[in-house]
Amino acid sequence: MDMPLDQDTETDDATLLARYARGDAAATRTLTLRLTPRVFGHAFRVLGDRAEAEDVAQDAMLRLWKIAPKWEADRAQVSTWLFRVTANLCTDRLRKRRGGPALDDIVEPADPAPGAEGQLQTRARMDALTAALQTLPDRQRQAVVLRHIEGLANPEIADILDVGVEAVESLTARGKRALKAALAPQKQALGYSDDS
Repeated sequence: MDMPLDQDTETDDATLLARYARGDAAATRTLTLRLTPRVFGHAFRVLGDRAEAEDVAQDAMLRLWKIAPKWEADRAQVSTWLFRVTANLCTDRLRKRRGGPALDDIVEPADPAPGAEGQLQTRARMDALTAALQTLPDRQRQAVVLRHIEGLANPEIADILDVGVEAVESLTARGKRALKAALAPQKQALGYSDDS
């Protein structure tokens, strides 16, 4: 079997990559001849499209050349790293075909915490509620706070306030009506629409 004159079968990939990083053109040629057909074959079998497979192989080899100066021979085999890159590139192309985003195109999730504006609005709403609660008679204020802020059930509130359950229902209903009336003029300033 005839081998090309520049086909080095004895030198391992990591050594050739290190030589490439130092500017050895023969090492580049040998590594390209050794790895590109394998990468192309893998991409073609996954994608089923010759042109796309050629693009993937070219992109994978370019990434290999870029990483060559930083390559650490003990971290992985060159071929293993290259096949992983090829697999990722193929996955990206398959996602694009299906209309899904490429891995590089996926946006980081937004921070669920409210921004400065949201925090200011929340603070303004809490301040307005606190001020409005202070306008209620003591028993109504306690009933509303225990029911709607602390989340207690009416029987528990009745025990705490030493009144009947019906009295708690009446106190919370009157308190809510009074709060609504007290906060109504501030509705737009607090960021509430007519629906809320």
